[in-house]
Amino acid sequence: MLPGWTERRTRRQAGDMRRRGVRLAIMLAAALAVPAALSAERPTYEDLLARATSDHGGRLAARRGGRNTVSIQLDAPRPFSREPAPRIQGKADRPLVVIDAGHGGHDPGSTSIWGGRPEKDAALAIAKAVRDQLVASGRVRVAMTRESDRFIVLGERREIARRMKADLFISIHADSAPNSAEAHGATIYTLSDVASDRVAAQLAARENRADVLNGVDLGAENTDVSSILVDLTQRETMNVSSIFAGLLQREMSPLVQFKSTFHRFAGLIVLKAPDVPSVLIECGYMSNLDDSQKLFSKEGQEDIAVGVRNAVIAHFARRMASR
Repeated sequence: MLPGWTERRTRRQAGDMRRRGVRLAIMLAAALAVPAALSAERPTYEDLLARATSDHGGRLAARRGGRNTVSIQLDAPRPFSREPAPRIQGKADRPLVVIDAGHGGHDPGSTSIWGGRPEKDAALAIAKAVRDQLVASGRVRVAMTRESDRFIVLGERREIARRMKADLFISIHADSAPNSAEAHGATIYTLSDVASDRVAAQLAARENRADVLNGVDLGAENTDVSSILVDLTQRETMNVSSIFAGLLQREMSPLVQFKSTFHRFAGLIVLKAPDVPSVLIECGYMSNLDDSQKLFSKEGQEDIAVGVRNAVIAHFARRMASR
């Protein structure tokens, strides 16, 4: 028996053992380390559990519940966030854009070379500036995954957009290259089963790692996007996302400097909604002095927000014209 059992965090597999019985494999939400010395003997269930340890703060105990039966008590993992739905601003008949401010709470993201400030603060300030520009335009409805300094797991950010039936999802981040203070400029990421290059793969690994560091089991995530690509909805969503990335670069370029390879592809968890066009914008480099100053300045944040607003308006105007 596993108190606090949740299907999203703990999975079960059953297999036929052919001759007798059924093999039941349980993927725990925390690691259960078994000492190597036990492999040389055939320990009792009580012995095994008594000598096993948990690396996740779990509490293990063994009790006989019948022949070859043992109960395991494990501290319940933290569930996915179930906060109230974000507030929506704008007229009810307008398309909905969900703005996601990256990181937050105990996940600070990268650190600015200018003043040592965390990425989460820049992301939230830019996201709010984007929201205000979009609301003022009157063309769309807008919601934010977070409006304060709080942590949200990556999969939940994506699911917020899906539950709200969003028409567009934009995640705001800032890049970092600790070994290269010269790296600068904005980049736009969209979903792909294969990273466009080594830099994209490294960024995806770094961003996705936020959940691992906070105890979230990524086993429930489909890390192989190719299994989704067979669905026509997902294909269309990825195509729309890529087209929108081009609009973002076009509309933001007069105000924001981009890298020469401005559009990259990677398996970012936050972008994996199969039915919501999604992009992640790395608005500049926290490790570059000029970029960092712009990311934390009101003027720099407004420049980003105006460019995003113009791209969103162009995106939905184009979608309406094609109907």
